[in-house]
Amino acid sequence: MITGNFTTDACLLILFLPLLAFVINIFFGKRLPRQGDWVSIGAILITLVLALSLFVEMLSNWNYKFSHEVYFSWIDLGAFKIDLGFWVDNITIVMLLVVSLISSMTHIFSLEYMKGDVRYNRYYAYLGLFTFSMNGIVLANNLMSLYIFWELVGVSSYLLIGHWFEKHSAADASKKAFLTNRVGDIGFFIGIMIMFTAIGSFNFQQLFDGVSNELISGSLLTLAGLGLFMGAVGKSSQFPLHIWLPDAMEGPTPVSALMHAATMVAAGVYLTVRLFPLFTVDALTIIAYVGGFTAIFAATIAITQNDIKKVLAYSTVSQLGYMVLAVGVGNYVAAFFHLLTHAMFKACLFYGSGSVIHAMHHSLHDMHDHDTDPQDMRNMGGFKSKMPVTSMTMTIATLAIAGVPLFSGFLSKDAILAGTLSFVQSNPEHWILALFGFSAAAITAFYMFRLIFMTFYGSPRMPKVFDGIHESPKVMTYPLVVLAGLSFFIFYTVPYFNPFKDYGWFTKLIKAGNSAVPGNPTAKEIYDGVHYAHDAAMMLSLLVAALGIGLSYLMYYKKSLSAEAWSKRAGFLYNLSLNKYYFDENYNKFLYQPFLRLSRAVAYVDWDLYDKYFINGFGYVTKILSKITGRLDFDGLDQTLVDGIGRSAQGAGKNLKAMQTGRLQNYMLFALIGVIIILVVQIT
Repeated sequence: MITGNFTTDACLLILFLPLLAFVINIFFGKRLPRQGDWVSIGAILITLVLALSLFVEMLSNWNYKFSHEVYFSWIDLGAFKIDLGFWVDNITIVMLLVVSLISSMTHIFSLEYMKGDVRYNRYYAYLGLFTFSMNGIVLANNLMSLYIFWELVGVSSYLLIGHWFEKHSAADASKKAFLTNRVGDIGFFIGIMIMFTAIGSFNFQQLFDGVSNELISGSLLTLAGLGLFMGAVGKSSQFPLHIWLPDAMEGPTPVSALMHAATMVAAGVYLTVRLFPLFTVDALTIIAYVGGFTAIFAATIAITQNDIKKVLAYSTVSQLGYMVLAVGVGNYVAAFFHLLTHAMFKACLFYGSGSVIHAMHHSLHDMHDHDTDPQDMRNMGGFKSKMPVTSMTMTIATLAIAGVPLFSGFLSKDAILAGTLSFVQSNPEHWILALFGFSAAAITAFYMFRLIFMTFYGSPRMPKVFDGIHESPKVMTYPLVVLAGLSFFIFYTVPYFNPFKDYGWFTKLIKAGNSAVPGNPTAKEIYDGVHYAHDAAMMLSLLVAALGIGLSYLMYYKKSLSAEAWSKRAGFLYNLSLNKYYFDENYNKFLYQPFLRLSRAVAYVDWDLYDKYFINGFGYVTKILSKITGRLDFDGLDQTLVDGIGRSAQGAGKNLKAMQTGRLQNYMLFALIGVIIILVVQIT
């Protein structure tokens, strides 16, 4: 449908082109040349061009107040009305560019990575469905539309994570991701219903107006906000619903980059950014603690993991915690900034890990070795000489995530830490939030350089495998180069060029608005606090990053410190981290198994008692009664009474028939007898 408005038409095409690619590939993909991968790639590249066009238009207009909303009536029952539509502002445009760019890189990277896959067309079809769903979340202007696409993202992620469903681990991971997200989505739905009941609308702007007019306030508003936040806890893998994300690495590596680095997991953060005006101070405080704890908690797990994708998975959980922490302390623009920069360098890291795993797979396959784990960093080492492009790009991305100057992560992480430090200065009782933030920064720098040193430096740990290692094809390295380039600061500070300040197009066009909740701190108050805390936060962040990188250098590059000795000294703490704090085991012991036992008990009561004795017993009694009533009906009423009357009538008929002789004198005799009877009756 062409409307004549460029923004509207571009958004419609961005939304529906991936869906069209999904339909074509799922139904006709196997019959198309190359199983239809060109259909999906063509569609997503068009969406990338359109997103870039919207981005360029945003830069040319240079209007931080830009807003464009389109909606239509979906359900109108008078008192009950639901409108659907989309809302485009600068946040939407940036997010559309992130989704389309990472999705495009994923499509291209997968050409070689997924080559020869038995469900190649389905893979590309599911990528289209996922991109469509994610774009729907970004464009939604109301909670109902957002919730619909939110659930579609859950479905498409289930399909992608479980793509290799013949592997039990992949099938289990997809189910775990789907069910864990449903827990968060229940809270999300409750929050939506509370807001709708109180305000009578799903539309974002009408919700903001309703809150500012105090149609809902106090503890009920806090409860509604926490309900909405529960959706983010599930999607963005926050504690205690973080358990699904590391297992989701069982899916193809490009899927990990698409879903778990830049898009799906970022949806929760995007939700909190979009709905920030609805959160009360109490709700924001809880959000800050959830995010801060998740950041440090996941980071302490990542330092001991040996699976290269698991390290990146827990790194993602930790970085998402950073973003949620920023939202909680009121600096939600910094959260969105880190979402943007994290999407680039983390996608680069995931693609880089995919490149390494791809090389390991080929080398092990040539050796007919099917037992060695191609994802275990203890089987790598020295790959820099064999994979220079992968090594260089991953190192750049690692410098970015560690918060080193000249790279994008330094700018966004510094903004988050400045916001946290400002919040703690105003609320000293919450000092632990600053400790969470800076400690996680130090640990992040440590474990990420540990990954780099173990993979690309030192002597090869498996020389025979090392001999077969080679750089990935260009179709896989090109996305790495693009994303590594986008990890430099310059792309986020144009038209300014100060690598130590986040001043640039982003800070000029993405402005914080005031909360809709009366009494909450204003955007100016939050900004002023962050500004004053910036220099102190920057110095501290540089210090902790240097400590983390230095310790990793000494331990895994120079090896002047023994990692094995330190792990033995840590003892219980090391094992606790290595086993992910036994969360899966404890969930299984204290949640899953009791729930299963409860389910079995309920099933026993339902099937063996209620169904077997009550329902079936009731049926048995009914059967007996029906036999008795049937016998009474048939033998008594039917056979005796009804049939008896019939037989009597039949006998009378036969007797009367015998009188029908046809003789006139008989009929005259009967008439005479009748007259005599009448006379006798009258006389008497």
